[in-house]
This record gives sequence, structure tokens and C-alpha cells, in this order.
Amino acid sequence: MPATPTPLLDIPDLPEGPADIRLIVTDMDGTLLDDAKRIPDGLWPVLAELRRRGVLFSPASGRQYATLARQFADVAEGMVFIAENGTYVVRDGVELSSDSLGPAVAGAIARTVRRLVAGGVDVGAVVCGKRSAYVERTDEAFLAEVRKYYVEHRIVEDVTAVEDDVIKVALFDFGSAEHSTAPALAEFAGTHQVVVSGEHWVDVMNRTADKGTALRGLQRALGITPAQTMVFGDYLNDLEMLDAADWSFAMAGAHPEVVRRARYLAPSNNDNGVLRTIARVLGL
Repeated sequence: MPATPTPLLDIPDLPEGPADIRLIVTDMDGTLLDDAKRIPDGLWPVLAELRRRGVLFSPASGRQYATLARQFADVAEGMVFIAENGTYVVRDGVELSSDSLGPAVAGAIARTVRRLVAGGVDVGAVVCGKRSAYVERTDEAFLAEVRKYYVEHRIVEDVTAVEDDVIKVALFDFGSAEHSTAPALAEFAGTHQVVVSGEHWVDVMNRTADKGTALRGLQRALGITPAQTMVFGDYLNDLEMLDAADWSFAMAGAHPEVVRRARYLAPSNNDNGVLRTIARVLGL
């Protein structure tokens, strides 16, 4: 259980007493994980208690399914993974939903990245398939970032020629993704989602794909209402899923737009904000 006593958790306007929560969905980076990308040690006993109470815990991330499944390997049974920013949802190895990006679009994005690189932008593309992620760039600095989020990845000569069901293209910008790479993808914004998912990451997906769409589909399938759903997020790719829950929390230090959209503000990811809030709301 969290080391900090829950009465010290001051969340303005939060109703008192245990709530009827049936589903808890949390972003990973900047939300559940601390800045060193570590899962808090206190999570595992909390997950055991949530399972005992019949509360479903679901990681929702831009990370690929294989990465999430490895991180939660010891407790993955029955857990729903909302992976790749909602484009791929899996439970016990079975696909619940997906939203594939057409190969022509994926190829066009990859070619745009090549032009950016030729123009001096320090950026690389990750073509995200259901089986693996695919990259052309081979320098260690870029691959070190890829490995953090895509444990299943392959270096290929041409990412436009991969034979996989592509669900997203992610771009890593060593500068500011929001101010450099994202604007360069304006041609795709009219027909697809161009989402800044972190300081250095931009994701391009179908307009119908986001964490909120995936969450609402899960709620319908399980008969769980927004009033029974708790969501945590910190960045722009979390906005839609915050809208799908009455118990929506922005982390302290979150992007200003996330703070505006969430109903409540939780302590930061470095202060065990997710665990402390769960303990407070559910009376753990």
C-alpha cells in the first residue's frame, strides 16, 4: 500500500467516502510511472486488492501491447491493455478492438519524415504494426528511445514495405515534437489524428482512433458507466479518455490543456499520485 497516509491527500471538491468504481484506466509515462520510468512498488498490492474487489485495472498508453504485457507479466491475467494510443486493445492475448492505418498513409508519413531528416530535423519514424514496430534509423541514440516503448521492434531497409497490420506511425523528435515535427505533419491533420503524446513524440492515427474511443468501447462491452470509471492522464493523447470518465484526474505538472479538461488534480507521478488517489477514492 502507499507509504503516504491517505488523509494527507488533498484533492479539492473530491466527494468523501468510498466510491463505486469498477474500472480504473491510467496512462503510463508521466502518470503511473515516475520520471525514471519506474512502476511504483506499491502498485502490486493495490492491484491484488482491486482484483479482490472486482475492479478492473487497465493501462492505457502509446506504448505497444508487447511492452505493456511484459511490464505487467505477473498480473496480466484478465487485464485489458489499451495500447498504441487506443488503436489496439487486448485482453489475455485476444484482440478486443483495433483501428488500422492504411498502408498508403503510413508510407506517406514515412516519406515526410525522410524529407524532414534531409532538411536537418533530428527525427525518426516508428511504423507500428500489431506484430512488431519497424524503424529505418539505426543510430543508438534513436534506438535507445525506441526500446523504451517498443520491445518488439525490427530494423528494416524500407518501413513503407513492411507486411504487417499497421495501426499507428510514431515519430520521435530529439527537439520539441509539439513545435517542430507536429506542424510539419499538417497535411495529415485534415484526415487523420496528429497527436502530441509527449515532449518528443507525435503519433499519427486514424481519426476514429484514440484512448477515449477505446475506453468507451470497453465500457460498453463490460456494462460499466462513466460514473464507475476513474482515469488518470498527463498529456494531450489522454484528453479523450478523460472525457469518458466522471472520475478524471490530471496529474500535477500535466499539460495545461489536460488540467483544464480533467475534473480533478492528482499528485504528480513522482509522488505516487495514481496510487494515493486510488487509495483515497476507494478507501483502501
